[in-house]
Amino acid sequence: MARKARVVRTDFPSGRRVLAISDIHGNPAFFRGVLEAARYTPEDILVLVGDLIEKGPDSLGLLRMVMELAQRNTVYCLRGNCDDLVCEFVQKEPSAPDAFYRYYLGVWGERCTLVQMAREAGCPFRGPEDRPALARAIRERFAPELAFLESMPEVLLTPDYLFVHGGVPDEDHLEGLDAWRCMKNDNFLAQGRSFRRWCVVGHWPVTLYHPHVASVAPLLLPERHIASIDGGCSLIMDGQLNALELPAAPGGPFSWYAYDGLPTAVALDGQAPSADPINIRWGGGVVEVLAWGEELSRCRHLETGRELEVLTDYLSVRNGEVWCQVSTDYRLPVSPGEELRVVRRLSDRALVKKNGVIGWYFGRLDEKRKENP
Repeated sequence: MARKARVVRTDFPSGRRVLAISDIHGNPAFFRGVLEAARYTPEDILVLVGDLIEKGPDSLGLLRMVMELAQRNTVYCLRGNCDDLVCEFVQKEPSAPDAFYRYYLGVWGERCTLVQMAREAGCPFRGPEDRPALARAIRERFAPELAFLESMPEVLLTPDYLFVHGGVPDEDHLEGLDAWRCMKNDNFLAQGRSFRRWCVVGHWPVTLYHPHVASVAPLLLPERHIASIDGGCSLIMDGQLNALELPAAPGGPFSWYAYDGLPTAVALDGQAPSADPINIRWGGGVVEVLAWGEELSRCRHLETGRELEVLTDYLSVRNGEVWCQVSTDYRLPVSPGEELRVVRRLSDRALVKKNGVIGWYFGRLDEKRKENP
């Protein structure tokens, strides 16, 4: 029988700031960075909206950092689909088939939490055949970490907010919902849901909701009371970790902070935005290469028929098709003196980011300023 969602109900005390962060994906540096950017203090309330681990460089380090923080401060941790993988793995009768773990290891390799646990425990994890021994080692050696993951509920509910990693169909009968559907709810904003409370979700990187201009900034839909905050941390080169600050009083404005680890530079020239841009997103990136280049390749995006230049190292061949990881042809609007985040510097342009929006800049950059505040 499918496990039902666990719901924690609380009420945030007045006068304390609340920050919501999702999809840290095993990246301690980004977590520290966004807390510093938000000027986080022990007086703040922190809501971590799932996917603390997996796909990042140090899931175990991140998990232990959060566990230590939760002992000292007010931290609510919700379970995401990636957090559920370790819990599922150690079950006596796990539901995930062997084929899943072959895929999991093949795609993420050293960025798998189970691989990181296996390495620390001195227990190999080369494939499903190693599952019984590693499951025993995790239960024995990582009991505190496992207990912490297993204690995480799927839903946090207050009078004004509903926090869930993937999404829910409505605000009623939450305890009866399927737990997995709360954790993994792809393309949630396309489902037409609206809420009385603000519903804060992660899971689906916000850039996937933007067909024209790539943006990793939190996506706020006031008319539907939904905030989607996954900035693609650990997944894409121009991703970031977002921290959403809730209004001091219900109905007030949201604010947000971000950390991306990228260098900064100052624009020396102005540039107008381009018209009718395209944002190639995961899952729809099949292209025909018209001309290969060292830095950029001219491609036709088969889904839209549009031609654009794509970073050559963003291209890969799968099953005889050429796929583009992510790409855009958008020229970002820039004024002289503006500070930009530099994703990639090419011979005649740079892929940059401003306020979470990604695009190309063809002007001069003063790259003396390399700090990442």
